Amino acid sequence: MRRKIKFLLDNSMFLIIGTVAALLWANMNEGSYSKFLHTVLVEDTIVGAVMHDDHSDAHATTEEAAKGLKEEAGALADGKETDHAEKGDGHGGKKKKSITLHYLINDILMALFFAIAGKEVWEATFPGGPLSNAKKAATPLLATLGGMAGPAAIYCLIASMSGSFSDLSNGWAIPCATDIAFSYMVARIVFGAGHPAIPFLLLLAIADDALGLVILAAFYPNPDIPVEPIWLLLPVASMIICVVFKRMRLWSFWPYLLVAGTVSWFGFALAGLHPALGLLPIIPFMPHAHTDTGLFDWGKLEKNDTLSHFEHWMKNPVEIVLGMFGLLNAGVLLSSSGVATWAVIGGLLIGKPLGIVLFGMIAAKGLGFGFPKGMTWKDLVVLSCAAAIGFTVALFITTVAFTPGAIQDAAKMGALGSFGAAILTFVAAKVFGTVKVAGTGNENDHGH
Repeated sequence: MRRKIKFLLDNSMFLIIGTVAALLWANMNEGSYSKFLHTVLVEDTIVGAVMHDDHSDAHATTEEAAKGLKEEAGALADGKETDHAEKGDGHGGKKKKSITLHYLINDILMALFFAIAGKEVWEATFPGGPLSNAKKAATPLLATLGGMAGPAAIYCLIASMSGSFSDLSNGWAIPCATDIAFSYMVARIVFGAGHPAIPFLLLLAIADDALGLVILAAFYPNPDIPVEPIWLLLPVASMIICVVFKRMRLWSFWPYLLVAGTVSWFGFALAGLHPALGLLPIIPFMPHAHTDTGLFDWGKLEKNDTLSHFEHWMKNPVEIVLGMFGLLNAGVLLSSSGVATWAVIGGLLIGKPLGIVLFGMIAAKGLGFGFPKGMTWKDLVVLSCAAAIGFTVALFITTVAFTPGAIQDAAKMGALGSFGAAILTFVAAKVFGTVKVAGTGNENDHGH
């Protein structure tokens, strides 16, 4: 049983299970699923009081959302609690906020997921990491730019051709994402553990994560809270707190997380940025190693530095959080597909491979940076198809790009449809005669 659970955790199976369960539940009994989403965990908290309701976690059905516009803010629609329900406190009608299950997962606990992603990006710059040598990283980095520009362009093209650009334009970043875990799994099956395309894909995905975090922060602030940069002094304060903790020789990650992390999280939330990014500022300031042994090298979790302990401790809980994320965000009706669906799928399955191949070839051949030894342009094509799986981050961006309703649900269907890239990868591998290369499964050298 322990081995089975380890397999589920190591391969992001809880996310798949949560997603499938959400789809089944929503299509079998939409009412009970909606009620589950709106579960209030804590009434009238200080956390809820300082946050204004943001559209990313409303998760009401289209009908409920429409009613919410017509009724008083925080009113109950058909007996169902709206997410972040606002209630009068009996003193001049002042409103307070409640913390819901959806807010807990999407805005608070998902911060741990982005923190681990940020850790991988940060460590990639260390000696031995894939971003430590600019020349060797040039081709995959330029391919990453293509892998974001291509999907955005195809998405906008489809939206424009449909005549729905004004309604769909805010979702341009949804197909830019690469789901590193699932892309890695598919690539390992196709290429084998020892193929140079594997570290190439991992570097591309790391860079994709970094740009994705920047896009989330810069282009998707909380629409219901004015952007107030003054509150970003709190994340700065959190960095100073981390420095003080280091001088105090505090090696446990808990003080950094609970004290500095909480200060930074509130700073992001109050500044109008998405609070799920709130732990990123403290990552570089936690005590850490000074070399990088590679993404998905689980042996490095045995390191004794504070940052590695943080990842070691949080890795499995974050997998459970991702399972809940799938359960709370993927429950859409199968009949919800629309223009947004095809724009997202087109961006991922067409724009992502085209962009990666085009920019990758320009870098490798046009600018002379070349491919890693043992990798060819055919491998780049197959790899680009695997990178088109954009599930987790694409789904997350969907929840912040659109208000709950038909467009958001249709875009979510597109994010779910990105798993079609796995089939595309296997077909491309067959067409181009990809040969698996056996290896240890430890991509420590990142192709260097």
